[in-house]
Amino acid sequence: MFDEWIATGLRDVVICPGSRSTPLALAASARKELTLHVRIDERSAGFFAIGRALATKQPVAIIVTSGTAAAELHACVAEADQAFVPLLVLTADRPPALHGVGAPQTINQHKLFGDMVRDFIEPGVASKEKVSSWRATAHSAITSSRGVNSGPVHMNLAFVEPLVADSFELPPHTTTEEVAPESSKSESISQQKVLCVVGAGGAQFVPQLKQQGWVVISDVTTQDTLSYFDPLLRSQQFVEKAKPDLVLRVGGIPSSKVLAEVLRSWNVPVWSVGMRFVADPDRLVSKHLGACPIAEKSSDAAYLQLWNEASRRVGDWLRICETPSALLSEPLVARRVVHHANENNVALVVGSSMPVRDVEWWSEPRRIPTFSNRGVNGIDGVVSTVLGVASGNKAIGYIGDITMLHDVSGLVDGTGDNETSCVLVISDNRGGGIFNFLTQAQTLGNEQFEKLFGTPRSHDLAKIAQAFGHHGSDARSLGELDAAVTAGLQRKGLSVVVAHVPDRTVNVLAHEQWNKEVADLIEDLVC
Repeated sequence: MFDEWIATGLRDVVICPGSRSTPLALAASARKELTLHVRIDERSAGFFAIGRALATKQPVAIIVTSGTAAAELHACVAEADQAFVPLLVLTADRPPALHGVGAPQTINQHKLFGDMVRDFIEPGVASKEKVSSWRATAHSAITSSRGVNSGPVHMNLAFVEPLVADSFELPPHTTTEEVAPESSKSESISQQKVLCVVGAGGAQFVPQLKQQGWVVISDVTTQDTLSYFDPLLRSQQFVEKAKPDLVLRVGGIPSSKVLAEVLRSWNVPVWSVGMRFVADPDRLVSKHLGACPIAEKSSDAAYLQLWNEASRRVGDWLRICETPSALLSEPLVARRVVHHANENNVALVVGSSMPVRDVEWWSEPRRIPTFSNRGVNGIDGVVSTVLGVASGNKAIGYIGDITMLHDVSGLVDGTGDNETSCVLVISDNRGGGIFNFLTQAQTLGNEQFEKLFGTPRSHDLAKIAQAFGHHGSDARSLGELDAAVTAGLQRKGLSVVVAHVPDRTVNVLAHEQWNKEVADLIEDLVC
């Protein structure tokens, strides 16, 4: 199986120690073409595998033993499903004779992940008699993980003892031609004011959309699009002025609720683009285009200029605020993290909750590969995803304090090698900052809100990083943050930089003030 996977592009295998999975681990370790990543926590390992698959754009295999080890992968399979991340999930299993009789580390793993996988393959107990079918089974699995509808494939592989043995001679390769799906014919559209909203999985369309002269806004995972759309759309005058004739939707959805509200209020045609699933929770899409459309008429130059000028003014104003002595705020940290990733040409991974929103709303355009677990949008395993993206190279991660504590086990194995430079910036607002923006904060008493939603934790995050053997430091000003990130990119290993930002209630007021400043900046454009 591994010989077939290597021939079709597999290069990364994540292995969690276990006994029943021994044949899989030994088969992978016998091949010099593969890079092995050994992680002791299966949940962390699953998200590390997602990070590697995001960075390499290739399927990644993850090997775990039976029982709860297999169950630990449920969260990463859910994310890979909805984020279209190709994974080969290889769970070892006991043979049928050991099920239902109290054998250790044995649960029902048949279709463990339900409909979240592109295929479920359970070839039965590995035996000499079935050797001839293994190559075809392996080929089917990796093929199912790829393509327009890429995602996880679950192989539940039962082994009987002895689990260590000599391998047979490899059977020959069988050539199988894979037919690429036909791309749909491009359509022409006559609308002149076109707003393109691009989410996760739609980045490849951006150059074509921009070439038509259309306005392109996006979530954090997309490069070279127009910045600051969320604060701009909080101005009712700008909303009225910026109403398009047509909205084109590609991929997932940005995090901005304001954008979603405005799209509903405009009541203009909304079309989706691309063969892959396009997120449409508000049921606004009325037409599906398989390929990027072509402008039949010249786009409205004044419409594009309105968006560009408004965005430029916001960017110019924000840059004035960025002095070395400036005290940190969450939007300011987001801006500097993106700036460092751009300037150093390193990949960026952005955590859920406030980091993904502040990068989407307040940062300069991303010019580097940017990743975020936007499939299910959870905080599970984000530290591990950062480490997976960074592995063998360099990367910057930006997450919140609760997200870091939630995946603190990712620090156990760290980067896992001596070649990686990873800087993990943590915005420490002492709790779940996003909840302060929600109705819970206004309707509940402070004690109840803090206990159930704010969930403050008093841990010293820099010392936690140091306790795991990594570099840990604190930053309270922009100059200190810049110095810490720069130093972290120059050293090998994991560097955790804790950015101390104001209280969560102050953060809400700061966002409100910045949004008001934006409305004032563009007042003459929309009057």
